[in-house]
Amino acid sequence: MAYNKQTQAAILLADGTLMRGFSIGQEGTTGGEICFNTGMTGYQEIYTDPSYYGQIVVNTTSHIGNYGALDAEKESFNPKIRGLVVRNFSDIYSRKTAQDSLLNFLTKSGIIGISNVDTRALVRHISRTGAMNAVISSESTDLDFLREKLNAVPSMEGLELSSKVTTSKTYDIGKPDAPIRVAVLDLGVKQSILANLAERGCYLRVFPSWSSYQDLKSWQPHGYFISNGPGDPSVMTSAVSVVQQIIQNNEPIFGICLGHQILALAAGIRTYKMHHGHRGLNHPVKNIEQNRCEVTSQNHGFAVVREDIERSDSVKITHVNLNDHTVAGIRLEGKSAFSVQYHPESSPGPHDSRYLFDDFVQLIKNHG
Repeated sequence: MAYNKQTQAAILLADGTLMRGFSIGQEGTTGGEICFNTGMTGYQEIYTDPSYYGQIVVNTTSHIGNYGALDAEKESFNPKIRGLVVRNFSDIYSRKTAQDSLLNFLTKSGIIGISNVDTRALVRHISRTGAMNAVISSESTDLDFLREKLNAVPSMEGLELSSKVTTSKTYDIGKPDAPIRVAVLDLGVKQSILANLAERGCYLRVFPSWSSYQDLKSWQPHGYFISNGPGDPSVMTSAVSVVQQIIQNNEPIFGICLGHQILALAAGIRTYKMHHGHRGLNHPVKNIEQNRCEVTSQNHGFAVVREDIERSDSVKITHVNLNDHTVAGIRLEGKSAFSVQYHPESSPGPHDSRYLFDDFVQLIKNHG
C-alpha cells in the first residue's frame, strides 16, 4: 500500500532539477548532500547509520516501510540522515515482530522526507552528474524559497562531521573479564560493529572522536579500532595524529570505512571525494591476498588514492572493488595495521566479510 498523505512536497537539486511529491515523516524543510542506496532491505539500519549524517538518502527499492520498525535494528539511538526520498511509502506493515510503523519512527525522530518521486530517474541523474546538495520541503514548494534554503547547505567536501555523531563520553561494551581489550575511536560507530567485536571475546571502551592517543593508551588496550563515520577525512587532523602514534608504536589497529581513510592518511596516502560514492549491499570486492571474492555492504563518498599506494613502499593494497577498481582494503608493511573501505559487520547485507573481525582478534593475539 502506497502512502497516500496529500501534503505536497518538493525536492530541488543544486543543478536545478526539481521533483514534486508528497510529504512523509515530519513536515518542514531540510537540506544535505543527496545520495542513493541500492539495498533491497535494511532501511532502518541505513537511516540510523551515523555515516549518513548530513545526507539525504534516496532508496532505490520501490516500496519502503512494508516491514515496519524494530528497536533491535537501529545502528544508533536515532536516525542520522538529513532527509529521505522514496517511490512508494507504506504506512502499514506486515511483520509481526515490528514495534511501530516506519512513518511513526520517522515522524517521532524529526526526519523530513518526500514520497511518490520517480526514484529511478533521480538515481540515474545522480549517477550521471555526481553527488550534489539538495533540499526537501513540505513547508513550501516555491522555487525561490527552495533555492534560498539550498544555498545555505554546506558542501560535504571539507566538512568535519564525526564530532556531531560521536559519543559525548566514554562507555564500555562486553565482559570486563574478556581476554582482549580494544580501544574504539568513535567517529560515528555502528552498534553492530561493536557487537561483532564483543562476540569475539573483546572488551571495548568507546572513546569520543576528539580523544588523544594518551586517552586511549591510558586504558592499556591490546588493540585499537578506528570506526566508520561521516564527513571529509582530509580535515580530521586529530584522528590522523592518533593513528600515526599507534602506528609508530606498532600496536594492532583495524579501521573500517572512515577509519580506513584515516589509516591511509596517517600513512601518507591522500583521499578524494568520489563522483557519487558506493552505497548498497551487493558491491563485489576481491581479497587479493586470499584470491577470493566477497559481496559487501558499502557506504562511503570518499576513497583513498590508488596511485599514492602504488608508489608507496609501506602500504599494500589487500582488497579491490571489482566494479570500479577503487581501493577497498590496505595493510601497512611491517606494522600490525590493516583496514577496509566497506562494512564487514554487514548490517544490513551479506556476511561474507565478517572474517575480518576474526583477523583483527588473531592479529592482537599474535602481537601479544
